[in-house]
Amino acid sequence: MQNRRAAREAALKSIYAVEIGENSTQDASKHIIKFLLKDDTDGIRFAEKLLIVTINNTTDLDLIIDQHIDNWKVNRLAVIDKLLLRMAITELLNFEDIPTKVTINEAIELAKEYSTRKSGNFVNGILDAVLTSLKKENRIKKKGRGLIEA
Repeated sequence: MQNRRAAREAALKSIYAVEIGENSTQDASKHIIKFLLKDDTDGIRFAEKLLIVTINNTTDLDLIIDQHIDNWKVNRLAVIDKLLLRMAITELLNFEDIPTKVTINEAIELAKEYSTRKSGNFVNGILDAVLTSLKKENRIKKKGRGLIEA
């Protein structure tokens, strides 16, 4: 894989296209992911999985987010922040080979680049709380060298 950051950006743009533009996941994959990642087959595979799993689990992901935002509703969040939170939680729950710290750091960096000035801190705070809850519920399953935390 050439660059997971580029794959995450392509996935975010695709999720946005599906959420806001009401495009299909197939169209988003073809016109965004495959266009942006060209010959990076591993990156395309990663971004497509991130897109599809995120879109297919939107309701459950929003419930998780809702449990960690006080006095706020998911539908009132900045769109990019909401999509980044969904995408990062998907990665925490479904990508066993990616360390949780990497997932959170990547989400923070994407928030800084694509959302508001304060989004990096907001996304960090929510994802830290979500990760703590998911660990307590034994829902974080990581495999491989350096991924299993004590």
